Amino acid sequence: MARGGGDGGGSQSNGGVQSVGRAFDLLEAMADAGGVAGLSDLAASSGLPLPTIHRLVRTLVDRGYLRQQPSRRYALAPRLIRLGDSASRLVGIWAQPHLARLVDALGESANLALFDGGQVVYAAQVPGRHSMRMFTEVGRRVSPHCTAVGKAILAQLPSATVHDVLRHTEFVAHTENTITDPAAYLRELDRFRELGYALDEGEQEIGVRCVAVALPDGPAPAAVSISGPTTRMTDELIERAVPHLRVAADALTEELHIQRTAGP
Repeated sequence: MARGGGDGGGSQSNGGVQSVGRAFDLLEAMADAGGVAGLSDLAASSGLPLPTIHRLVRTLVDRGYLRQQPSRRYALAPRLIRLGDSASRLVGIWAQPHLARLVDALGESANLALFDGGQVVYAAQVPGRHSMRMFTEVGRRVSPHCTAVGKAILAQLPSATVHDVLRHTEFVAHTENTITDPAAYLRELDRFRELGYALDEGEQEIGVRCVAVALPDGPAPAAVSISGPTTRMTDELIERAVPHLRVAADALTEELHIQRTAGP
């Protein structure tokens, strides 16, 4: 996070307002911590002095974006949901052309998923050319342990973050193929980190195979994937899909950065 001198709400050298930037830094730090943090945690992650953090947090509480828990730690508040829902819809709109190109090239359903609060949420989808109903649908939230998009995202996150996520993950066995051992899952992430893509081998839904690539440097952890029945998602199609997914991931990263930095 960018740091500047002073504690007021004055302008930064780039024309932004320092106090506003710091408030968003704190919100992002809380999201990275799973949505709940104490003042000392925020001081350690942000590098800001405690009095500054206290003033910013009180403002965010007063505005309804944070709430104080009985433990005196702070949690992200429901008012953020409206902003997140609107942002997710826009991300889905921006992603549609890139996902449509994947479907044109590969024929199978294409998805964009974001990582939020320790779970994966599907933000956009373009159905494949073949009729097949699968569990993936826009807005659905799933555990990262049984999906290719979840594995691809976690494989690029810092080790400490991954271990924290896994401590709060229920390794539910959705099928006989689901990985339910955290140590085995970590080995799987190591393998996918080397490959540069991740697979779901019928771990969420029997008979469905998925391949995913993480966005390399997006404003939030995310991944793109294609999924379909194992009869069509052959090793040959997986090998052919990975370069297309990487192109889509790069293009989406650029798209999201442009939208994020676009001025009024």
